[in-house]
Amino acid sequence: MEEAAITPEVSRAAGEQYYGTGRRKRSVARVYLRPGKGDFLVNGRALDAYFPCERQRVQLKHPLQLVELTDRFDVLVTVHGGGLMGQAEAARLGISRAIQLCNMELRGKLKKAGFMSRDSRSKERKKYGQKGARKRFQFSKR
Repeated sequence: MEEAAITPEVSRAAGEQYYGTGRRKRSVARVYLRPGKGDFLVNGRALDAYFPCERQRVQLKHPLQLVELTDRFDVLVTVHGGGLMGQAEAARLGISRAIQLCNMELRGKLKKAGFMSRDSRSKERKKYGQKGARKRFQFSKR
């Protein structure tokens, strides 16, 4: 079965926005997609100012580039908790979920790329009587 090129149809109603929540490790991102020209705003700052690493910025833009909606939406992200990489991955999941609400036909493309699943890995807790989660204190026989 040949996959037909999907041209996303986006309604341009005034004030219409799509919301998605993303989580990764200790980070939580609230994402709003609004019809616009492709601006990114993260916690009130520009994307380049908030995420200094190119890898994090690329990760954030990837879902929109995949479905070719980069220049049709402004992205407003509020993120807290965790580190910058966890925040970027949480925001990516939030953007993917918001795109899905915009057009359900794009869900398959996002799911195939792995953007619709939450990465549930998190830090393992420290155990009592040990130095860390897995590391123990040095054993002495005498």
